[in-house]
Amino acid sequence: MERIQVVVKAHDPISRAGVLSQLKQRPEIEILETDTPEKAQVALVVADGVCADTLGVLRTLRCHGDLRLVVVAGTVDDSGLLAIVEIGVSGVVRRAEASPERLVAAIQSATSGAGVMPPDLLGRLLTQVSRVQGEMLGPRGLTFAGLAEREVQVLRLIAEGCDTAEIAAALSYSQRTVKTVLHDITTRLHLRNRAHAVAYALRNGLL
Repeated sequence: MERIQVVVKAHDPISRAGVLSQLKQRPEIEILETDTPEKAQVALVVADGVCADTLGVLRTLRCHGDLRLVVVAGTVDDSGLLAIVEIGVSGVVRRAEASPERLVAAIQSATSGAGVMPPDLLGRLLTQVSRVQGEMLGPRGLTFAGLAEREVQVLRLIAEGCDTAEIAAALSYSQRTVKTVLHDITTRLHLRNRAHAVAYALRNGLL
């Protein structure tokens, strides 16, 4: 089994030691030194909350090519949620729920290009998108820009929380077509995953 190379960043040594103790015995994971993020596949960032320092660390790590980012945080408020998704974080795990199994699952999902987020956080993200669309963008006549009609349809359904099968059924497409459309959107706009696409659309007045 090929091990996933992971670097762990934390604001304090106790938090870092706690996460390392959860991962060091896992055969799926290889822990790298903190000063070699360029060699890692995933960076695990541990923080009490999503503050300016945390966002700074994430932005710095984002500069290291294809490095995937997973945040382990005590609390995530609405502004922090949007900010980390916009940066391109692949996973969010609450510190209170950071069991070895959950951490490894988030790391594996990030490596495969998928995203992991507690359901209530995803719900909050979608609620913010819906509110801004209804209260700010809609009255100003703002719509998606630079996207084909079917891309607009797919991204709207993603923002409503639909999965691939539900989108395919709603639009009478195959699931493969939906995945192709989503891949085209994320590749062209340099986005990491579905949640990042929703946040990008919100931040840039496309939704």
